[in-house]
Amino acid sequence: MIPVEFDYVKVTSIDQALAALKSGGEDAKVISGGQSLLPVLRLRMAAPSVLVDCGSIDEMIGVRDEGDSITIGAATTHHGVMSNALVQKHALLLAQATATVADPAIRHRGTTGGALAHADPAGDVPAAALALNTSFVIAGPGGRRTVAAKDFFLDYFTTAVGPDEILVSFSVPKCDWGSHYSKFSRTAQAWAIVGVAAVVNVQGGVIKEARIGLTNMAPTAVRASTVEAALVGASSPADITAAAMHAADGTRATSDLHAQADYREHLARVITARAVRAASGI
Repeated sequence: MIPVEFDYVKVTSIDQALAALKSGGEDAKVISGGQSLLPVLRLRMAAPSVLVDCGSIDEMIGVRDEGDSITIGAATTHHGVMSNALVQKHALLLAQATATVADPAIRHRGTTGGALAHADPAGDVPAAALALNTSFVIAGPGGRRTVAAKDFFLDYFTTAVGPDEILVSFSVPKCDWGSHYSKFSRTAQAWAIVGVAAVVNVQGGVIKEARIGLTNMAPTAVRASTVEAALVGASSPADITAAAMHAADGTRATSDLHAQADYREHLARVITARAVRAASGI
């Protein structure tokens, strides 16, 4: 299908972008890589009056070392994130998750910030953002504010970013724990039926702390807090498997044409065990 008619505004600063959103009213939409928005427009599931292109705002592109954390511009492509030396050294889980997004063409065009703001429950990046305790910088008419990952993802395709606001960047505390992102999908380039993002702190062969994010087990990415607690003190594959049996606790897995809820719950338990074993080396 062909999208409905809309105006297009290309901006080069956050102030210009906010002004364009204000002039466009409630029907204005932000676009950067466009790999999520354009299919929605073609299906006429969205009909914005104005598209505000933020893909050329310098502040929103690239990765910066901030001492105890790294800050990633929201318009940085998936490939730019996964191949960045700072990300690979200090936030490897994020590189691992972005490396599984779709195919190389989309990773070179699509943006990680766009994927986070899109908040598809089957998307790979939100679970990693949760596990890494990411924080988000959002700009709006009232200035800038910082939102923790646990408060950022609100519902299906809904985040803390308001209609008159823009996700500028996101920051990840530096983490040298072992990490792994694993997902199960129908084909290599498909959305995750279930995915697991794991970062694990191992000392002397014993897990001291773990953070686990789940993909497509609820309307948003969620933390598997029961598993995290059960993993403390684990020192063998059997311990990890036992802890992973709690992966579906407190989730809201749905049934759709790809999988029934009980199958997703089974996958969550199996994939969590695999991801934790890979991250911990146990």
